Amino acid sequence: MAAAKKIKVRMGKNSKKLAYFVSYFKPCRLLLEGELQQRVKMNIFSNEDLKNIYAHTINDEHVSTMELINRVARGVSSEIINRWNPDTPTVVFAGPGNNGADALAVAVKLIENGFNPEIYLFNIGGNCLSDDCKRIRDRMTEVPEINFTEIVQTFSMPQIGENHLVIDGLFGTGLNAPLEGGFRMLVQRINDSGASVVSIDIPSGLFTDNNEGQIFRDIIHADLTLAIQSPHRCFFNPYTAELVGEWKTINIGLSKKAMSSVDLEFYLVEEKDARRHLRKRSPFCSKADLGSIAIVAGSYGMMGAALLATRGALRSGVGKVTTISPRCGYGIIQQGAPEAMFQADHHDIIITNVVLRNNYDAVAIGPGLGTHDMTVDAVERFIAAAKRPIVVDADALNCIAQRPSMLYNLPVLSILTPHEGEFDRLFGTQKSHEARIAKAREMAASYQIFIILKGRYTAIVRPDRKVFINSSGTPAMATAGSGDVLTGVIAGLLGQGYPPQFASVMGVYIHGLAGEIAEKQCGLYGTTAGDIARNVGLAIQHIIDNDR
Repeated sequence: MAAAKKIKVRMGKNSKKLAYFVSYFKPCRLLLEGELQQRVKMNIFSNEDLKNIYAHTINDEHVSTMELINRVARGVSSEIINRWNPDTPTVVFAGPGNNGADALAVAVKLIENGFNPEIYLFNIGGNCLSDDCKRIRDRMTEVPEINFTEIVQTFSMPQIGENHLVIDGLFGTGLNAPLEGGFRMLVQRINDSGASVVSIDIPSGLFTDNNEGQIFRDIIHADLTLAIQSPHRCFFNPYTAELVGEWKTINIGLSKKAMSSVDLEFYLVEEKDARRHLRKRSPFCSKADLGSIAIVAGSYGMMGAALLATRGALRSGVGKVTTISPRCGYGIIQQGAPEAMFQADHHDIIITNVVLRNNYDAVAIGPGLGTHDMTVDAVERFIAAAKRPIVVDADALNCIAQRPSMLYNLPVLSILTPHEGEFDRLFGTQKSHEARIAKAREMAASYQIFIILKGRYTAIVRPDRKVFINSSGTPAMATAGSGDVLTGVIAGLLGQGYPPQFASVMGVYIHGLAGEIAEKQCGLYGTTAGDIARNVGLAIQHIIDNDR
């Protein structure tokens, strides 16, 4: 079994779980290792990947570097022309490398379209330009009445204000050290000017992957970043995304063969990726064909979490939902979600024992459970007895954090859905987003689980260490109970027979799209988790219907 050779499976305390893993994973191994990433089109390449792709495009497909620069210039200038008028005061800052060459080529295109930019090329010392940057500089002299200055020694900062447009082509992805000296001062002056800033490929001073310890004042704060061919990982970091601003990709026709051959680690999930795997219902289906799930959730004072998870599951399309809660939740669930069945714990206000009276297709546990000692005991017993992947959220994660040995008993391919605080309680405090992603990849591989690290760009981290970054969602979803809805949606998809690798990725995307729809109805500030749950079904229908 090829897949089993690639993934080291932990044995745990129960060898039956390994047997289940093998029987479950064998028919799904192509889905887990190959199918989804092959079909996802928006790949997130590393610097090394891009170097190899460029080299393949140039050497094997006989595309010159100057042609690639011209393609960048056409794409970037087209976007600028569509957004700004030619009479906008424009300043172009070009560095000595190929990012600077791109900026100079963009400046030429803008001039051809009626702009009159001030162009500054930094060639400190007079001999530090890349070959392509030299070629384009030499061509600049052929353009009549051009406002061009090559900086060899001293530089006087031009007057830039809020009405200006700045094209940032100082440094691209090749930068390997923080900006210093004059370049750092220039970046700070640009940031303080209030001008609109367009960065080519990446804001100058920003690293593509790891920005731990960076001083953000020393990095360009872009309003628009036009990435070449693919976005960079830093675009999805909650701490560096604000430096990127709005971003779009410019397709310059790099080798498809080279791009498809890369063994990627990061992917961006878009609507078309969710659509490929959503099943259309048969006209003859019944609720028995659509699965049955249980949601173990709620405690006195936190029954809203159980209700929201239940509503999210019901809207996901699953056939039957049973909510297992303490007795105090009976009226709340039956009135708030009459479509669901209710199973009461023998305790009035907390969960003390998880008894599954049916052979459910999927089980989720955690929303609103609380962390009473008896509840922690119940969670521990449930996890130890579980034979199939489960969805673990909220207080179930906090229960595990109190007794980390539970991690060893999690069924393989289970799905954990922590936010940053819950993640750090489980796996130790992380000093940065990059460190948290790295730790999630390590833990997902170690325990053979999926970790959904929730945030603006939720990251789905898989047992093979691959990371799928979700593109849907809105700040309107920053509201209590939103994560409970997500738990219900993922459990509902699992119950309908979607494998964990699809249920996790699709569930997150559907949840984010439901939030976008809810925002249109209720506004950025007025959207609640209940609004998100109510729109889960509409989000699924939108994905299926919007087939183009």
